[in-house]
Amino acid sequence: MSTDLDTDLCYRAFLAKDARFDGRIFVCVTSTGIYCRPICPARVPKKSNCRFVASAAAAEAAGFRSCLRCRPETAPGTPAWVGTQASVSRALRLIEEGALDKGGVEDLAERVGLGARQLRRLFLAHVGATPQAVAANRRLLAAKQLISETDMGFADIAFAAGFQSLRRFNDAVRASYGVPPTALRRGAARENVGDAITLRLGFRPPFEWTQMLGYLSFRAIPGVEEITSTQYRRSFRLGNARGHLTVAPGKKVNTLDISIRADVHARANSSPPIRQIAARARRIFDLDAEPSAIASAFADDPVLAPRLAQAGSIRVPGAFDGFELGVRAILGQQVSVKGATTLAGRVVKRCGEALREADGAITHHFPTAEALADGDLSGLGLTGGRISALKAFSRAVADGKVNFSPATGLDEKIEELCAVPGIGPWTAHYIALRAIGEPDAFPAADLGLRKAAGNGVPISTRAMEDMAQAWRPWRGYAALLLWMEPDIQTTALAAD
Repeated sequence: MSTDLDTDLCYRAFLAKDARFDGRIFVCVTSTGIYCRPICPARVPKKSNCRFVASAAAAEAAGFRSCLRCRPETAPGTPAWVGTQASVSRALRLIEEGALDKGGVEDLAERVGLGARQLRRLFLAHVGATPQAVAANRRLLAAKQLISETDMGFADIAFAAGFQSLRRFNDAVRASYGVPPTALRRGAARENVGDAITLRLGFRPPFEWTQMLGYLSFRAIPGVEEITSTQYRRSFRLGNARGHLTVAPGKKVNTLDISIRADVHARANSSPPIRQIAARARRIFDLDAEPSAIASAFADDPVLAPRLAQAGSIRVPGAFDGFELGVRAILGQQVSVKGATTLAGRVVKRCGEALREADGAITHHFPTAEALADGDLSGLGLTGGRISALKAFSRAVADGKVNFSPATGLDEKIEELCAVPGIGPWTAHYIALRAIGEPDAFPAADLGLRKAAGNGVPISTRAMEDMAQAWRPWRGYAALLLWMEPDIQTTALAAD
């Protein structure tokens, strides 16, 4: 994403209220001092009064206030691949996870392998604002959404949005909106049900919801996840926070609603980290994807174009927790998807934390890395080699030798994962694709991919790698298209 935006193109998208540009551009209206999403329902101002910027942070930095009608805080995030320098993409994701809520730019720059001055320069070039301005904007928009859509207390909102004190929260809201938080909440239409906190998550169309649920349903972890024809449910544990979340199509167009219900005992000690939970939910459903860019890249490909036309659109199903997905990937080595799901359920029942009160099919939290590293995995139908791989992976995660941060590039992450005994390139790429969100990760040795690419007759891994070069930097999306073939869903997976 570049800050050099084509004014004519942006204004045409604004006139058309084109949702495909939502989250990619924002319009600053000089006559009102307000900035809006391209889908804002308000009357379109004169072109001479419009300035277009690449991010909400750039609009805030230029002195504009966010619109209370189109609510920029509910816009989709910026796709990781929209022309943005790779280090900036990784830094943006770390900021979304709270990297600058307590730490400094120097620490952030070090995590992505740059100097602080270079990182600031790249942010100004690609995002139109400094890393600090982006972080401040994300905290502000997260707070605005919680004010508008929940009944949370303001102190809890300040914490959940990443502010370090209630005073800073109040000052930031007043400085940006010109009114205190109480005035923003007055008259807002909140949709909470009981003790649940419900938020709206936006995305760029199209989004094949049934297709996404179908993929996740086939791989749902028994006891932890439950997927029906209309919604996704799961338990969660983040730090001391425990509870359930439910995701379903939203009442507003091009949105999903996420309902977060904290465990009553955990809620007595602190509020759940809403911002982090929402970010992870976005990652599960790949809500920040840019379907039109992927469709354009695959439009002329003889292997992918027919599959994409049949699918309608494609997104990469992510994971709420990287360790959980990694364990699921190791269990999937050399067995069918259904077999891996059965094994995952046994592991959860043996080593997971049972809920105080089961909620339908959701009975457990997924085991921690420490619990699996030290647990007894015998008698679950696992081979000795698989047990050794699970324990080595769990110990590496517990000791901090493996993490699921987007700070490093794809090659570095694959090397980090492959250093764990029992994890080879297939498993490493699968983890990078679904747990870390690397759009170019591609497990070329996968038998299902090679079989689909060869129209039923597996091609060699080398031939698969050569074919996939034309699909970069979206090889992960190509993999999902190939995996969607009905007879591929149950095939054995490649060995590491």
